[in-house]
Amino acid sequence: MTDEGPADEELTYARAGVDIDESEAATAALLGAVGEFEGDYAGLIDIGDRYLALATDGVGTKLLVAEALGDYSTIGIDCIAMNANDLIATGVTPVAFVDYLAVETPDDETAERVGRGLAEGADRAGISLVGGETAVMPEVIRGLDLAGACVGLATEAELFDGRAEAGDRLVGVPSSGIHSNGLTLAREAVTREHSYADPFPGEERGDGDGDREESGTGGRTIGEVLLEPTRIYRELLEPLHAVETHAAAHITGGGWTNLRRMGEHRYVVSEPFEPQPVFGFVQAEGNVSDEEMHRTFNMGTGFVAAMPEADAERVTDAVGDARVVGRVESGDGVSIRGLEL
Repeated sequence: MTDEGPADEELTYARAGVDIDESEAATAALLGAVGEFEGDYAGLIDIGDRYLALATDGVGTKLLVAEALGDYSTIGIDCIAMNANDLIATGVTPVAFVDYLAVETPDDETAERVGRGLAEGADRAGISLVGGETAVMPEVIRGLDLAGACVGLATEAELFDGRAEAGDRLVGVPSSGIHSNGLTLAREAVTREHSYADPFPGEERGDGDGDREESGTGGRTIGEVLLEPTRIYRELLEPLHAVETHAAAHITGGGWTNLRRMGEHRYVVSEPFEPQPVFGFVQAEGNVSDEEMHRTFNMGTGFVAAMPEADAERVTDAVGDARVVGRVESGDGVSIRGLEL
């Protein structure tokens, strides 16, 4: 338990320490200094018959949950997922990955666990791990930091145009949970009155005789639920390439406002997937508003693609857990669950 603030104080991402508007302004300043580059979720380089794509990202403050539990076995999956999913949202097939592990103090056991997660993530993404770098920086790093870069390839025909069209249907696919963004807000919310080692509400650990009452997520602790690895959406590429996919969005930092990256339209999300219990828990513990939750988290839907209605039916037939979650209209903003974002 922490004493970071009154339990009834309304928590926001900015109050927790991450101001999205300031972050976007800083990113714009960086891009203005280095010059323009092609692509939204990934940088694209024309190499003749194909495009070479690059994306880079890290795990973020989810690492602090891993540190608290002493379990670094899944953060490698998150690292690869955050990069590979950005390429997939561009229509690019991920090919290879390099990691960067910065540590305060080298530790063989921790490094092995991180490596195990990277190997599992690479397998799920269908890519090769082609190298990496480990840096020991005791004056810069507390604990460890994990980031990486993913490279992919796509023909011009495979690249999504990146702009939805009015009349398109929005095809969505569920997330696996909180993924790897918004953890600064989630951590502060849940540690107001709990520790990461506390049982997640509604889950049973068992009676000590080897029996366990299953209740949705298998009797995990709060920390274990927060560490649920980010889903990797590699299986969507073939169905999305087989139809006229106009644009796609990986629902990460900024939550549902990511749909606006598909162009200036009105996105009406009428049938989103139900949020996993972790979101309701974070919202209740942090007294977080509905709007703030949807501006920060994926709220149960991790990936959305825009395409004509007939093609949407083909994709939902091909992908078992995909469904039409909404539509694209003329106008501006994102409408979801009675909110206007």
